Amino acid sequence: MPLHPQVKDLMDRRVALGFPDDRDVTPDVARANARAGKASIPSDQEPVGEITERTIPGPAGEIPIRIYRPTTEGPHPLIMLFHGGGWVIGDLDSEDSMSRGLVNRVDAVLVSVDYRMAPEVRFPGAPEDCYAATVWAVENAEELGVDASKLAVAGTSAGGNLSAAVALMARDRGGPTIKHQVLFCPVIDHDFERPSVIENAEGYGLTRDGMIWFWDQYIGPDGDPYHPYASVIRAEDLSGLADATVIAAQYDPLLDEAADYAAALKAAGNDVAYTEYAGMTHGFNGSFGLIDDAVKACDEASARILASFAK
Repeated sequence: MPLHPQVKDLMDRRVALGFPDDRDVTPDVARANARAGKASIPSDQEPVGEITERTIPGPAGEIPIRIYRPTTEGPHPLIMLFHGGGWVIGDLDSEDSMSRGLVNRVDAVLVSVDYRMAPEVRFPGAPEDCYAATVWAVENAEELGVDASKLAVAGTSAGGNLSAAVALMARDRGGPTIKHQVLFCPVIDHDFERPSVIENAEGYGLTRDGMIWFWDQYIGPDGDPYHPYASVIRAEDLSGLADATVIAAQYDPLLDEAADYAAALKAAGNDVAYTEYAGMTHGFNGSFGLIDDAVKACDEASARILASFAK
């Protein structure tokens, strides 16, 4: 179908703000632009029971986190949320709407992780922070008021990549046991030649050149972009992983790699649900109150998480 009218309206509003493409600016300017853009076009924020912030020990210092709690009494399931932004931009506010939505629908405690970003800290700094935060949350389940046997990871774009990486790391390192991974419009592979990358290279928000820029910042000149914790589809063994929900968008350059990863996970024997949202663009799922399908995607992901927890 053509670009959804709600998406087109949102894109037109963003263009009117006049921000340059990320690839034309420094990382610091890109971060400032992202914050300003989000503030200029805010999404809806569902009320939750409580929101607190703190820091926790990480591999190279303290990691800031934000803890969302539902209104009900615990213990609750636990969701670890890793924000998007190409591993370069974004913060604890980036996926606030989606975080609130997941908390309310799953009746879970959600821990959002402000991992170290590139280019100041390149791969594998981000996935190591996200994994460490997940281990910390499980080890401190009583303090958090959670049932650590009901653990999910979730994220959008680079956050989806980090969720997939943490699922792999948890399997490879003997825990913690993750029941579900939600990958919204995920970055899956260092490959810029898939058909959707070419067909959606310009004009739909995230661009092909932009993705190349993000990967360059993340990996750097001496890193390995095909390491399985970076290009997760390159892992030699994808069996024995958490159930997965993969949400993709029709006009996203990352559409094909999301579909390919869902197929690869399923072929390896995992429980996988894949949905392509027609007329949508990259990261649509965060636009609560602006794009109706954002809520639908959150509803779908939440139902899938609950189904995994019920097994």
